[in-house]
Amino acid sequence: MELFNHWFCDKILVTTPEGDTILFPCYRWLAPNEKLVLRPAKALLVSPDNKTERQELLKKQQDTYRIFRLKLIGLTNSRGLWDSMEKLKAILCGRRNKTLEYVREHWKEDWFFGYQFLNGINPMVIKCCEKLPRNFPVTEEMVRGLLGKSTLEAEIKKRNIFLCDYKMLDGLDGNKLKNKQFFLTAPLVLLHLNHENKMLPIAIQLRQEAGPENPIFLPTDPKHDWLLAKIFVRAAEFSVHELDFHLLRTHLLSEVFTVATLRNLPSQHPLYKLLFPHTRYTLHINIMARNQLISEDGVFARHTGIGGEMTMGKFLKRATASLTYSSLCLPDNISERGLEDVPNYYYRDDGMELWNIIYKYVKGVLQHYYTSDGVVQKDTELQSWIREIFSKGFLGIEETGIPGSFQTVSDLIKFVTMVIFTASAQHAAVNNGQFEYGGWMPNYPTALRKAPPKEKGQTTMDTILETLPDVGTTVNGMAVLELLSTKSTDHYPLGYFPEDLFDEKVPCDLIEDFQKNLKKLSVCIEQRNKNLELPYTYLNPENVDNSVAI
Repeated sequence: MELFNHWFCDKILVTTPEGDTILFPCYRWLAPNEKLVLRPAKALLVSPDNKTERQELLKKQQDTYRIFRLKLIGLTNSRGLWDSMEKLKAILCGRRNKTLEYVREHWKEDWFFGYQFLNGINPMVIKCCEKLPRNFPVTEEMVRGLLGKSTLEAEIKKRNIFLCDYKMLDGLDGNKLKNKQFFLTAPLVLLHLNHENKMLPIAIQLRQEAGPENPIFLPTDPKHDWLLAKIFVRAAEFSVHELDFHLLRTHLLSEVFTVATLRNLPSQHPLYKLLFPHTRYTLHINIMARNQLISEDGVFARHTGIGGEMTMGKFLKRATASLTYSSLCLPDNISERGLEDVPNYYYRDDGMELWNIIYKYVKGVLQHYYTSDGVVQKDTELQSWIREIFSKGFLGIEETGIPGSFQTVSDLIKFVTMVIFTASAQHAAVNNGQFEYGGWMPNYPTALRKAPPKEKGQTTMDTILETLPDVGTTVNGMAVLELLSTKSTDHYPLGYFPEDLFDEKVPCDLIEDFQKNLKKLSVCIEQRNKNLELPYTYLNPENVDNSVAI
């Protein structure tokens, strides 16, 4: 019976004797005999008049939201191997998805292998190659005929050569499960943007150190040699994508931003009101991830090549050390990787549109409250917020470029834009297509059972089937990817907020403009996608959550 004494309150509207209406946001469950203090929706910065009250409120919030120690560290039980691709295809029966079917049909093709570096679930590794790495000695003779009538040197100068380097995996031991050793590699991939605007792989080296037992595989090699080399790259892609670009750079960073917001900003603070919709369910989903995915007996430990606690911990330390502010800001990141002019890069195109729309919205709201740089500098709550993010989330490392304080309004606007973009658009880009691109396991193997080949000409189709994960590992991996990329039942698209936290005209008008601009972008993306054989949908605002909620 006690359950029925709880009730959920959205908001309370109070009409004064003068006829004015005052909004008091609540949006929480209320229990019997619970003391509740509600404050008007009008956003207020800290001032001498309210400082003591807000400090008491924050003390209670900090006791509630303690900083987590981020520990960066039928067929389901079958250990049988796949004896044909046809049997692997059979487990997809009943899963009708056009993109998944497209991936299954085209995964072997070089153009699709290259396409995924731009518009697959991890468009973050590829960069323009201005000079070949010393440890990747691709010669003109190796690629003769692959570049038309041009040369490697000429194509590098034209900025048509691109590199994907998985050096972060170098030297890591693969997971060992039930006396079976899995294998990790740290590939280097060279790609060429050809005259048809296709991104084609022209050379693959599976380990970082060049040498006789680490051959450079080429499209002109025997077909099974070349296919297996690409499979090893896609397995490396699984590890780097899931742990670095998905877990660390969206889930865990959003947790840092969420906890800092809940601990340092009272509910009346304008930045709290601005960010609160972008914190929804983030703590909940991350606790589940710790318990079920990256724990000692979680999915990664039981079904992936990188899942050993020591290996995963080493990798995440490396990934954390590579974090920079500029890599989290899309315009800076695209520029640093030299990808401004690459054609058909829909992640960049849609992402930049979203970044600019978010920036305009954030700028309008923050400039309404922060009328000068001095107001920013004097806001003790704001400064506590960024100081905690810098010191706890980024360990106070100045080389990351993360600010330890804010001195200007413009600096604040850019940082908050990054926070919202990370929790919404960036998470959607690296999360929502996981099953579509990974449901066909050979395109995204969670683990590989054989060591990479040390010479050419020895690989057969049987070798490939023996290298791929067993049946149980495949099925469990597919199940997790399907779960992680399923839209939540209470999905709130970017810009549509279930809570009315602002009641002033300026921020309310800005929210309305934000929604209109997102709708316009959605229409443009849908129109473009009508002309694409494989539509890019992950950054359509209608498919982007406000927060890391799945």
